[in-house]
Amino acid sequence: MKVLQLTSDWKWTGPAEPMLHAVTGLRARGHEVDVAFPATPAGHAGGLPERASERGVTPEFQPATGQGYGPLRDSAEVRRLRAFLAERRYDVVHATHARAHLLARFALGGRRDHAKLIAGWTHGDPIPRRPWNRWLYGPNGCDGVAALSERVAAEARRYLGGSPQRVGVISGVVDTERFSPRSRRVELRESLGLKPDEIALGLVARLQPHRQVELILESLAQALRAAPGLRLLVVGRGTRAQQVLDEPARRLGLERAVIRAGYLKGDEYLEVLAQMDALVYLVPGSDGSCRAALEALSMGIPAIASRRGALPELLGEAALFSEETVEALSSAFRSLRPGASEWRGRSEAARERALTQFAIARYAERCEALYARLCRA
Repeated sequence: MKVLQLTSDWKWTGPAEPMLHAVTGLRARGHEVDVAFPATPAGHAGGLPERASERGVTPEFQPATGQGYGPLRDSAEVRRLRAFLAERRYDVVHATHARAHLLARFALGGRRDHAKLIAGWTHGDPIPRRPWNRWLYGPNGCDGVAALSERVAAEARRYLGGSPQRVGVISGVVDTERFSPRSRRVELRESLGLKPDEIALGLVARLQPHRQVELILESLAQALRAAPGLRLLVVGRGTRAQQVLDEPARRLGLERAVIRAGYLKGDEYLEVLAQMDALVYLVPGSDGSCRAALEALSMGIPAIASRRGALPELLGEAALFSEETVEALSSAFRSLRPGASEWRGRSEAARERALTQFAIARYAERCEALYARLCRA
């Protein structure tokens, strides 16, 4: 098949990395795959173009940057994309951003004779039942929808109409070679302030109010009464970090129990992630595939998680699922015993689940299956 992966967002957001994994994975399976994304605006760095270049992926087409779709503003952009698609004659155009979806829809025209248009729904919750969404994701808006979970796909089939086969599941993906289990470095653990007998709960998130950080802190404060060796190792940043993390931690007397590692990337991120005994993951961010949870999973790190979004399907037996209350979370935290058979089993299940369900090759297989089904339809 000849495939175009298309986005109109230059930022390194949650859906960006899976798109690059689809490119490399599908190419490895013998397909001809191109990618299209905007250039990084002046004064910015570290976006999708830079990350793609590091992996040897270059765009064949660069949409203009912008948010939303304006018929007058974007008419020239539609014509430019139409000419590109007419020249390349792809079998599949997979759009992973709403603006890219609209540009491709109008560029391909209503009949979409030469290319099947697939829209990615990159959120863990079902498509909201609004007229706009039915128009955008229904049979007249695209040929297929790629959902992150069976729950979301089932709801989309009921809501959108058309053939049930047009909605498929392409769940999360992680580079299992890069994110592999690794030994802990004693000197790094000491530099973080973790003692050998202390247990590290990990939190990897952008520090925003909706991520339930204060609930995690309150649960930790209660759990410490019975399990004084617990620590919360936080990786992330946010403009409201003081309000969300630092102030509640001081108020609860958790200055010693909360360790701020800051925003990390590259090998430093991997090394700190390896210090965690379990990842606490309650609220998915803008990335419904929960990339941080899958990265931990791939490193053999089990999770204490809520049942929000796609988390139950993603984590399965590798997680201890908890209600979002202080009592329930506190009990889950106290139960964390890395050497106990229950938690060893979750750790082993985590790595096995990543290898069998979320490796790049498996992700490419899911993409291929949906594309092929829609091309045959």
